[in-house]
Amino acid sequence: MDTFVSAMQSNELPAQPTPLILDSLPNPPVANEVCPRRAMTQIDLMLLAIEALDLSGSEAILLMAHELELQGIIKNRVALWRLRSTNPLRRNSQRRSLTLSEAKAMVVVGCYLARRLTVLIRQLLLAYQQLSEKQLSPEHHFRLYDYLERFRAHFRSRMNPRRAAVAAYSSDEKLDELALNLLTQLLFCTGTYGMQRYWASLFDGEVA
Repeated sequence: MDTFVSAMQSNELPAQPTPLILDSLPNPPVANEVCPRRAMTQIDLMLLAIEALDLSGSEAILLMAHELELQGIIKNRVALWRLRSTNPLRRNSQRRSLTLSEAKAMVVVGCYLARRLTVLIRQLLLAYQQLSEKQLSPEHHFRLYDYLERFRAHFRSRMNPRRAAVAAYSSDEKLDELALNLLTQLLFCTGTYGMQRYWASLFDGEVA
């Protein structure tokens, strides 16, 4: 009898508490507490831009998740891939949605990484502005061109070209425009209440 009770108790694992850091982001009134399609796409693209900036790529995301004590949600590379593959534009998109807790964890990690990259992000945006004023192409700034080239490579290797939304970015020019827009979003995340504002923007038009 004691053995049976012990077995029952071992199988009844306590629910993992929600990390306190996620409480800084409110729960929007969305159906079934899952992220809408646009939010899933935008979160993955934000992380894609970070990977193009940080040469350590997904390793930086995993290290930040551990540092923020979010490893209960972002456990390892496989778990991270599954979460990001909820983006419907991916080649191997998962037939599931992101829960709000999962989405919050990725946004928090992304925003904290963006803060660490603030100086670089500002430098690249300033370089682009200066090049535009002189009517010069990004090739004239090595670090900016490297970021754009890496972003294009990441996007094309991971997104499904048969999706209309992906096909819209078939040219280098369109992908560069997307990459620069994402840089602006990352800089926005680094400002005062930037993480909260970015989170709210993911649900614009999605809630009543």
